[in-house]
Amino acid sequence: MMEGYVKITLRPGSRQRAGVVGVYLVTTLMSACAAPAPAPPAAAVLPGIDVLLRQGPGRLAGARVGLITNHTGISGSLGAAGDTVNTIDLLHRHPGINLVALFSPEHSITGRELAGVQIESGRDTRTGLPIHSLYGATQKPTPEMLSGVDVLVFDIQDIGTRYYTYVWTMALALEAAAENGKKFVVLDRPNPIGGVHVHGNVLDPQFRTFVGLHPVPIRHGLTPGEMARLVNGEFLGRRADLTVIPVANWRRDMWFDQTGLPWIGPSPNMPTLESATHYPGTCLYEGTNLSVGRGTPHAYQHIGAPWLDHVALVQRLARYQLPGVRIDTVTFTPQNPGDSKYPGAAVRGIRFTATDRNVYDPVRASLAALIEIRALHADSLSFRVAHFDRLAGTDRVRLDVLRGATLDVITAPWPAQLAAFRARRQPYLLYAENR
Repeated sequence: MMEGYVKITLRPGSRQRAGVVGVYLVTTLMSACAAPAPAPPAAAVLPGIDVLLRQGPGRLAGARVGLITNHTGISGSLGAAGDTVNTIDLLHRHPGINLVALFSPEHSITGRELAGVQIESGRDTRTGLPIHSLYGATQKPTPEMLSGVDVLVFDIQDIGTRYYTYVWTMALALEAAAENGKKFVVLDRPNPIGGVHVHGNVLDPQFRTFVGLHPVPIRHGLTPGEMARLVNGEFLGRRADLTVIPVANWRRDMWFDQTGLPWIGPSPNMPTLESATHYPGTCLYEGTNLSVGRGTPHAYQHIGAPWLDHVALVQRLARYQLPGVRIDTVTFTPQNPGDSKYPGAAVRGIRFTATDRNVYDPVRASLAALIEIRALHADSLSFRVAHFDRLAGTDRVRLDVLRGATLDVITAPWPAQLAAFRARRQPYLLYAENR
């Protein structure tokens, strides 16, 4: 049985937030990068659920609705009690909307399960609605799951990185909707790390997995709604009947801490926006024998191992003059539940701190570190080959690192790939960069 999706309570006129979660408490963590952020816009940024309810139920009116969501599906507007309400309650209580089923992604509908843990189907005790797992026996809605549904609705906060499975849950559900004659609606949300920059390589389709179903870069710069439009227009054999309800007043150059929306960690080891900022690069280390700090408050902000000469590594990385980031030595102690690497051990590592996030390329910085770790510790560094390659979306990165290639040689094909992707995504963008 699954229960306890998030309700965030805000005191009017206060920035304190408390998360009330059915039977458990979640503390909402706000983050700030080292560089000063521009002031929020005068107009409030509102996620798609708020826009939908202000406009009226539209395509949901009179339809049987299935909702793909988790604890991040919440209103950005304060209710009468000074709180934000989750999308499940908003749709379930709406007199013009017939919510009949819920669908859970990775980490469960509560967001509490660790990465890779299979989610069981069940029933939501607050609404009585069935919860169909899309991260268990199947990752794609089956015809049986959709038999009593007319419209599938997606409302989950993504973090803008190819490895994160939420948009691929959406992509498979979009495909299932097309195959079964169902309508599909995305209640859009901001890309928390902005919509301007694209980084890394474009996935080689030979390495297509659930951490990268379609050829997009590691950092793709798309909102969930824009990704749905791209997938529907470019990658599906049969197009779905897709509607995207855009975010109000969001621009591509905005980061999440400029929206005024409350940050809710979208998974157990994504506690802050600072972690999300580095994740496009440091997540690659999950495919190595270095820890990414899962199980600590600074997951993905640092990487390390007990055998790492972190002083020498910082000295070697200084030669790269990587823009927008400071790299320092750090010692941390991973705890399980985490990445099961060196639990309880003192880990020597390096910590990435964004000093100018608008010029910082986390993929390039993390790859530079990997190259230098290999140079320092060729006998200690090892790869979880299949996992690293599926994260990288190719085997070339790993093979090039092992043969001692330079950063410029490894990344030489990337600018052309990114330029082609920018051109491909252009028709599907919904938001302007500037006011």
